[in-house]
Amino acid sequence: MKKISFVIPCYRSELTLEKVVTEIENKMTDMSEYAYEIILVNDCSPDKTWSVINRLCDAKAYIKGINFARNFGQHAGLMAGLRASTGDYVVCLDDDGQTPANEVDKLIGELEAGHDAVYASYAHKQHSAFRNMGSKVNELMLRFMLGKPKELYISSYFAVKRFVVEDMIRYENSYPYVIGLVLRATRNITNVAVEHREREEGNSGYTFKKLLGLWFNGFTAFSIKPLRIATVIGGASFCGGVLYGLYTIIKRVFVPDVPVGFSALMTAVVIFGGMITLMLGLIGEYIGRIYISMNNSPQYVIRESRNVEKE
Repeated sequence: MKKISFVIPCYRSELTLEKVVTEIENKMTDMSEYAYEIILVNDCSPDKTWSVINRLCDAKAYIKGINFARNFGQHAGLMAGLRASTGDYVVCLDDDGQTPANEVDKLIGELEAGHDAVYASYAHKQHSAFRNMGSKVNELMLRFMLGKPKELYISSYFAVKRFVVEDMIRYENSYPYVIGLVLRATRNITNVAVEHREREEGNSGYTFKKLLGLWFNGFTAFSIKPLRIATVIGGASFCGGVLYGLYTIIKRVFVPDVPVGFSALMTAVVIFGGMITLMLGLIGEYIGRIYISMNNSPQYVIRESRNVEKE
């Protein structure tokens, strides 16, 4: 009997989490050919989410609970859940009920058909305009920086095989980016259409600051293209400066009465100075992350756990 591990990062979900767990249990009743477990990772939620997880763990041994010491973010929660999982297939989904757990058979069916990973796709997303904009920016970044196929839709509801999980959890640096880890492990990935529900309670935990941090994780942890772009921009700026200098000399020789303008000089200084500052900041971002990783800064810190076997 194959086993499915459900990994759910939790934040401000005290009112929705039990519904999600119940939906999983009801669906797995129909999928009796599989064993399953549910791993709930509390990302230091300020509400009573951990109390709900504790109650669920007390009632059922197949539900595991992990409680972070502070807020580390959704991707750190996913990594903790992946390391605690024991299933042949691992399904990751949201805690707010927007990702339909009762359609998990569609994802598992694609894994059984031979794919290594499968992402849910939505005909109509029920996110806010801000989240949809963030998703579009993330889509462009994944295609350009990480080489994601154009036709592949990426979402927070996905399933992967065990060997993909084993490769993902080998990554121990401070800034995990789950999508990048999946793309690093395999390109045998597909989509399956599911419904995307409206949020019943609360608001999304993703702020602009968190989305910006997530994008930085993606292109600094798994791609050096930004550095190459900086090199190209630097080279183009140098060439532009040389050409502008030649133009100034020629103009001075043939039209000596035309003064060399202070405004033109300041414009060049501001443009090139801004480019240099931007490039130095980008390089500093890479160096800073290398420094933090060399100091063995953890992906997350677990305060306590329930029903999780100790290594």
